[in-house]
Amino acid sequence: MNIESVPFWQIKSLAEMTAQEWESLCDGCGRCCLNKLEDWDTGEIHFTNVACTLFDGNSCRCKDYENRFNTVPDCIKLEPCDIKSYPWLPQTCAYRRLDEGKELPDWHPLITGDPQSVHKAKISVQGRTIPEDGLSVEEWEDHLMD
Repeated sequence: MNIESVPFWQIKSLAEMTAQEWESLCDGCGRCCLNKLEDWDTGEIHFTNVACTLFDGNSCRCKDYENRFNTVPDCIKLEPCDIKSYPWLPQTCAYRRLDEGKELPDWHPLITGDPQSVHKAKISVQGRTIPEDGLSVEEWEDHLMD
């Protein structure tokens, strides 16, 4: 097999990837943009369907990705060296999977060539979120997801 025909994610570590390669790993599921609750006793992370104020529930993308840190100061910039410190990343997340030595799933847009494949596979939260605007943190408990 010619080295040029091997996908970048199979020959590079996360830290070796270019910014463009890194960004292309995001499958667009939108799960990282959901507010989460942590059980203080067990450390277990619970996802809600309450999405960040900048989250577009139809496209599953940030409405203002370039300026998100100005609007949402607690937005987290994922870094290759820190993936293990984000236990809330879903099991399906490409960053997490590659960090754990796993392959990309067959529905991933880099595999299918179709940016909608994450939605077609029902992995994304498309159409299943509500905006956080107007909700108190205490109300998030009423919006836990399976």
